[in-house]
Amino acid sequence: MVRLVSIAGAYAGWVQFQQLQYFVAVAETRHFTRAAESVHVAQPSLSQQIRALERELGADLFQRARGNITLTDAGEALLPLARRILADADTARHEVQELAQLRGGRVRLGATPSLCTGLLPDVLRAFHDRYPGIRLLIEEGGSHDLVRLLARGALDLALVVLPLPTPSPALTTVELLREDLVVVSSPDAPAPGGPGRRTVRVPDLEGERLVMFRHGYDLRELTVAACRAEGFEPVFAVEGGEMDAVLGFVRAGLGVAVVPRMVATRSGRGLRVTPLARPGLHRTIALAHRSDVAPPRAARELQRMLLER
Repeated sequence: MVRLVSIAGAYAGWVQFQQLQYFVAVAETRHFTRAAESVHVAQPSLSQQIRALERELGADLFQRARGNITLTDAGEALLPLARRILADADTARHEVQELAQLRGGRVRLGATPSLCTGLLPDVLRAFHDRYPGIRLLIEEGGSHDLVRLLARGALDLALVVLPLPTPSPALTTVELLREDLVVVSSPDAPAPGGPGRRTVRVPDLEGERLVMFRHGYDLRELTVAACRAEGFEPVFAVEGGEMDAVLGFVRAGLGVAVVPRMVATRSGRGLRVTPLARPGLHRTIALAHRSDVAPPRAARELQRMLLER
């Protein structure tokens, strides 16, 4: 039986940290020479360390065939654990290296594209003005992808839409805001719901041609679910875009879209913005981080600023 449970204690010593780095490099490239180049070590040295790791674990991690490297079951089981250990060590290194009074360091923040457009610019500007030495690394993605990156230790914080696609006790979430959704359309196109309407209801979208986000996008699922709850299937004029593309297609008159109010306010030039009549549509934004590891000091400060905004 492979002693994978002991990998969690790899820092303590019997598995070398460097061996895990080499293992992950080979697992990701599926090639020993390219893996050696990526970690700046000679290929024989990398192969020797991989064999030493396999001896320590008591199992082969790779199936080696000419021109074809694949993970064994033991390798598949080890890979997510090794990635987490490496990510945690990297986070710890940056935490220790931070200078006094937050004059150095980094924050790795994940957010959906709509939040990058609507919420984050002002908050990140205030954070940068206060802590100009902190590097801000932003990862755009859907909530599902961001949750996975958090679990792997590749992010310090993430702004996600609740409820999470896959709830996990390994993550701590704090509700940040409840955001209204609005309908945007081209001023040159007929107003959704008819001329002179100051608000529009979800049933009014029946028959409207919608500009729709890609699969996996939170706003896509929310809009489609709302239409189906009213007994109709939405019609798509264009689908598959990110936020900027969707707004551009709407400006061009290809159809209407349901977007967050903050996005419409910030990016509404060339758009007609029509609120949804009560009860309307809303989404809940939360700030998430791993439960088992406290965010680095700089990330905790950004977290405080987001919660106090």
